[in-house]
Amino acid sequence: MNNYHHGDLRAALLDAAGDILQEKGLEGFSLRECARRAGTSHAAPAHHFGDTPGLLSEFAALGFERMVALMRAARAAAGPDAWDQLRATGRAYIDFALANRAAFQLMFRTDRLDAGHARLRDASAAAFGELRSALAALHGGDVETPRLMLAWSAVHGFSTLLLEHATDGIRQETDVQRFSREMGDAVLALLKNSLAP
Repeated sequence: MNNYHHGDLRAALLDAAGDILQEKGLEGFSLRECARRAGTSHAAPAHHFGDTPGLLSEFAALGFERMVALMRAARAAAGPDAWDQLRATGRAYIDFALANRAAFQLMFRTDRLDAGHARLRDASAAAFGELRSALAALHGGDVETPRLMLAWSAVHGFSTLLLEHATDGIRQETDVQRFSREMGDAVLALLKNSLAP
């Protein structure tokens, strides 16, 4: 059994959770397997996270935090044009989903997460806030909820279709990353008139 310091064990359990979710999906996840992979006792996950929803919620919160960082970096690199910033924010959302399938799918499984988990609640709100902020910048102020829902539905729905391989027949031999960029841009361009003020 590995000997971890307190902070390292917490990180090791989260890493193990990510590996299990990537390999087996949410239905194949267990705290016992998570502890085994982290090289610690079966009681360790409960000690650090309370229960399965507690550990999964912490993992989902980290996912949202990484998504926020990616969205902020993409927007900052997009230049001063508000539309370019919104498009970059949407691309970053899709890129995160493709690079972090297990985390992305878990992040929206409210039936398996702890609704009262403060870090998850804050991180989720921050991710939604990034999209709202980019759209508000395009409008020069606050934005109506229907436009916000349209933007979110577009990037989230497209991400989900890619992850579930629903677009495989359409993209055929095109690399999924290239397809996500080209088709994502095309979809956002079609939405520009609906999202713009």
